[in-house]
Amino acid sequence: MAVTKDQAKKRIQKLKEVIAYHRYLYHVLDTQEISDAALDSLKHELKQLESEYPEFITPDSPTQRVGGVALEKFQKVKHKERMLSIEDVFSQPEFEQWVDRVKKYSGKKSVDFYYMTKIDGLAVSLIFENGFLIRAATRGDGRVGEDITLNAKTIESIPLTLRTPNEREIKQLKKEFATSPTLLTQLETLSGRIEVRGEIYIPKKDFDKLNASLKKKGEKTFANPRNLAAGSIRQLDPTITASRPLKFRAWHLADMGQKTQAEAMALLQMLGFKSAEGSQAGSINDVRLAFERMGRQREKIPYWIDGLVVRVDNLKVFYDLGVVGKTPRGIVAWKFAPEEATTVVEDVQWFVGRTGKLTPVALVKPTFIAGTTVTHATLHNADEIRRLGVKIGDTVILTKAGDIIPKITEVLKKMRTGNEKTIRVPQSCPMCGAPVIQKKNAVDYICSNKNCFSMEREKILYAARAFEIDGIGSRTIERFIQLGLLTSPVDLFRLQIDQISGLEGFGEVSGKKLVAEIQSKKKIRLSKFLTALSIEHVGETTADTLARHFGSIKSISNASIQDLQEAQDIGEVVARSVHRYFKDEDHQKLIEEYLQEGIEIAKQAITKRTLQGLTFVLTGTLEKITRGQAKEQIRNLGGNVSSSVSKKTNFVVVGSDPGSKYDKAKELGVKVLSEKEFLSKLSQ
Repeated sequence: MAVTKDQAKKRIQKLKEVIAYHRYLYHVLDTQEISDAALDSLKHELKQLESEYPEFITPDSPTQRVGGVALEKFQKVKHKERMLSIEDVFSQPEFEQWVDRVKKYSGKKSVDFYYMTKIDGLAVSLIFENGFLIRAATRGDGRVGEDITLNAKTIESIPLTLRTPNEREIKQLKKEFATSPTLLTQLETLSGRIEVRGEIYIPKKDFDKLNASLKKKGEKTFANPRNLAAGSIRQLDPTITASRPLKFRAWHLADMGQKTQAEAMALLQMLGFKSAEGSQAGSINDVRLAFERMGRQREKIPYWIDGLVVRVDNLKVFYDLGVVGKTPRGIVAWKFAPEEATTVVEDVQWFVGRTGKLTPVALVKPTFIAGTTVTHATLHNADEIRRLGVKIGDTVILTKAGDIIPKITEVLKKMRTGNEKTIRVPQSCPMCGAPVIQKKNAVDYICSNKNCFSMEREKILYAARAFEIDGIGSRTIERFIQLGLLTSPVDLFRLQIDQISGLEGFGEVSGKKLVAEIQSKKKIRLSKFLTALSIEHVGETTADTLARHFGSIKSISNASIQDLQEAQDIGEVVARSVHRYFKDEDHQKLIEEYLQEGIEIAKQAITKRTLQGLTFVLTGTLEKITRGQAKEQIRNLGGNVSSSVSKKTNFVVVGSDPGSKYDKAKELGVKVLSEKEFLSKLSQ
């Protein structure tokens, strides 16, 4: 029987609601009320109705999970709040030292914790506006990630619209967490912006099944689940991502007024998310027991984990603790003991990096460890070789610390036969043949040839990454160097279409595309440009610090060693390295050549140190800015944030519902700032 337009609209809406309900049951509560076939039938009916009435298709419809044309590239997006890293600890003493630091900096004698499984996957941020998913982004460098919205929508365990908690759940929240009225109102309306962060991963059985299928087809298999998750979510064609069995678990909810991490995790489930498995813990012993239990059950858990994430449960205390470098003080990753295996060192190769440093890498007999087959292990430098006493032919213990970097931790000297060979530092560069020298008072050996092929290749590759040039990798750069097309990083911007077209792997279209891509990246932030210069001891973090402090390339090049040390966290070694770089005529020439090729170095706003030496304490709830944002801005301007009020406190910032800190400030005569006065002070 034919339906009217109004009936179709109502039926479509009802179908979307019912399908969303069953998605929640299956992907969050691990249960189902109807069969897969019945659910597929509902989805089929919805798809048919929408094809007849396309005007009723909305972005949150389940039929819109896979769609749209393939992208040419991923767009960069800036995170409103940085996606920070987590400090790792590998033993109970290290964990207890972290707990001691938490107590010291928080001023608390006892602290409650929340622990959860550390999923081995890819961290992403999901942004919802008025309940609808509008953006998904990767972590990237913590400040800027890549927009993966279309791909994220293909993952069934990521809701396209947030779920509204029911009356029973609201009552439970009030009872268990004394949830604030403001938060409850937002839950009912889902108004405004809500950010959820979590992990995209692949279950063990799906990983094994996919690899078995690829192997059967004679195709390349994936080395580990993290690579598969990362590679799948970064496919330019969403249909490829949709074909991969990816899942999502949430572990962070941006500030909505929740008081504890436990409350945040409960809210995440009510909003429609499967969350990382975890629980509250009132003591170190509770965490230790949970860690040991998870270690024993690790193999039975349906997805890969590499430890527990432990954080301060009270969010006010957590944010008061602040950030050190790129890691928050109030959270730590307690990793399982690194996996170990024995293998044999078959040879040692020396590689030359962008600064000329020679790094020894052991070639070992292939051995399976932590889910991957390892054939290489880092030896760091000559001092490490001497410390270990390792020789070619030795049987060694290989460790994958943190399930990431394989390294040799011990030599089994009793296994020696007498045929082992001493590892010697090469006297000449293995790449160009130039003499190898050792810097005074340094452990590193370096190639003395500034024009060393390997050094040039690594510098050009490093610069290409800093300029965010897509489509050019190590092999292409190596071939271009061999053909004389590249001799320095600035030559990237001199490449011509007729030079590239016709080369192996490049036709006219791909040649044009690469040149266009390079030419489109001529405008660059100062911090990225400093990174591209390959200054010794200057990575992305240090480059960002220098850019924020000095604001322009000219100011940095004119700075004295003392001036450079005035920048936050810049010590004498780094300052001398930067100063030496900019006084070198070859380096001055390189910068000038960049400018001649039309490179625009965007000046970076100098971070004013208007709060230098001032100590702030925050109390109550701020409306215009989160507590975490307030602390970051104070520190960026040179100020300090304390968790307790004393005579040394300069200002106490008071929001709504202030605590005892407000009374303490009045008692000690410490100046009190309203939120409006505080924001005004930040902008001065």
